[in-house]
Amino acid sequence: MWTVIPFELLPAVDLIGGRVVRLQQGDFARETSYDTDPVAVAVGFADAGATWLHVVDLDGARAGEPRQLELAARIVAALRGRTRVEIGGGLRTPAAVDIALATGAARVALGTALIRDIEFAGSLVMRHGPDRIVASIDVRGGLALGEGWREGAGGLPAADAVAMLASAGVATFEVTAIERDGLLEGPDLTLLTSLVDLGLGRIIASGGIATIDDVLAVRAAGCGGAIVGRAIYEGRVDLRALVAALEDGSRA
Repeated sequence: MWTVIPFELLPAVDLIGGRVVRLQQGDFARETSYDTDPVAVAVGFADAGATWLHVVDLDGARAGEPRQLELAARIVAALRGRTRVEIGGGLRTPAAVDIALATGAARVALGTALIRDIEFAGSLVMRHGPDRIVASIDVRGGLALGEGWREGAGGLPAADAVAMLASAGVATFEVTAIERDGLLEGPDLTLLTSLVDLGLGRIIASGGIATIDDVLAVRAAGCGGAIVGRAIYEGRVDLRALVAALEDGSRA
């Protein structure tokens, strides 16, 4: 008997210096600050019906080690189990992953460290299980990158990265189309469909989502979820309406 896994909608709470921000195309020089109270933002998303949150320590991502896990822990505590939280940003050692999960997060998302070290990926899946380890893959020009925000970062074809990590037991992949991230120009359905068609794991879409129709389109393409950030913060997507649309499959 097959178990149907619900489509995961993950509003993004990206953190820099304790503020909620969004970057354009992963560029730290193109930052927009939206709120100074990330806990309140997270609670508001939960109140609107979000069952997942995507919390990213951007300071940690740039530094290569976590910088805001205390704040992430306060977000988890404030949600009181209503909404599951995934944490990412700067998680590059087993100890950092352990500490992030100890906040009460449901799972963690790692990018650079997994792409660089397949054995590390396998050890994390073995230690914590595939439901708690997500591969975050930043794609520019068809290449999966480590340090995806940095121009000139090396990489390998996105399909190869997914295949490599799937061989280590990773089952969920969050794929960000860097060229579209934060620009509200729509998701890269060609990229997403090509990775879904590999049949190697669940693909969660990120980058470019601007409307409810965009989210429904990535679901129709076979994606298992979507990360939505700027479109919510700038009022282009009403989160309650999006939750309703996903529940009944129609525009709400």
